[in-house]
Amino acid sequence: MIHVVKHKNFWFIFSGALTILSIIAISIWGLKPAIDFTGGTLIEMQFTGVRPEKIVVEEVFQKTKLEHVQLQPLGDSGFLARLPFIDAQKHTELSGNMDGAFRDAWREERFDTIGPSVSKELKTNTAYAIFWAALSITLYIAWAFRRVSEPVKSWKYGISAIIALLHDIIIPTGVFAVLGHFLGMEVDVLFVTALLTIMGFSVHDTIVTFDRIRENLLKRRHDAFETIVEDSINQTIARSINTTLTTLLSLFAVLLFGGEMIRPFALALIIGIGCGAYSSIFLASLLLVQWNRRGK
Repeated sequence: MIHVVKHKNFWFIFSGALTILSIIAISIWGLKPAIDFTGGTLIEMQFTGVRPEKIVVEEVFQKTKLEHVQLQPLGDSGFLARLPFIDAQKHTELSGNMDGAFRDAWREERFDTIGPSVSKELKTNTAYAIFWAALSITLYIAWAFRRVSEPVKSWKYGISAIIALLHDIIIPTGVFAVLGHFLGMEVDVLFVTALLTIMGFSVHDTIVTFDRIRENLLKRRHDAFETIVEDSINQTIARSINTTLTTLLSLFAVLLFGGEMIRPFALALIIGIGCGAYSSIFLASLLLVQWNRRGK
């Protein structure tokens, strides 16, 4: 039997430290947004044979009168170019100049362009999506546990789940702030998708434990609340760990063998789902114990 409740202060301090460090990283460095949020153009180029020198490719962009181009090596034979928004006419001109310089030794694998108005709309929609998802989760949990009013009110289950959820999305965001600052890793719409997915997994694991607490409360009305929480955690911990490990194995396969564009998405999910499994056991349920103690 794992004595989780007995060491709840340690778990609170550990979770709080990770969250505070993540908030500091976000505050100092922020996230490095991709063109989804800043607007601009992204071009992925692949070359056959020996990849040309970076300066040679940059000269082609200069010939096309394109400025502020960031050219980044991609794999062993490609480049990823980031530049301000360009229209179809300028894109055609650039392709023609690339053909003239490299003939059949190059190909365009990807061309994405997003205008400033679209990127602004994406930022707004992202904030709305996260807000409404969090609110819906709180209301659902409060409704689902409405019959359990003692010794902890049903709405406190919802608040505890949201605190655990915030913990689970702040930590991956903090990690990406660090990676963005030191390794240049960007966040795009897939990162937002990962955060929303993490929210779902986090709440799923938390509800499993909360539901067992509810069942035990109805069966063991005369037992101490802390004892019921401790037993409920131990009854569900194996299921939570097994489910999480199965999911993480699949995500590690994506991280190792997936393409360059999908790896940040897989990494965000790995960190977030790992945090979700941890918080459902060592944070959300212990918050209920804390609510109960404060209510006495």
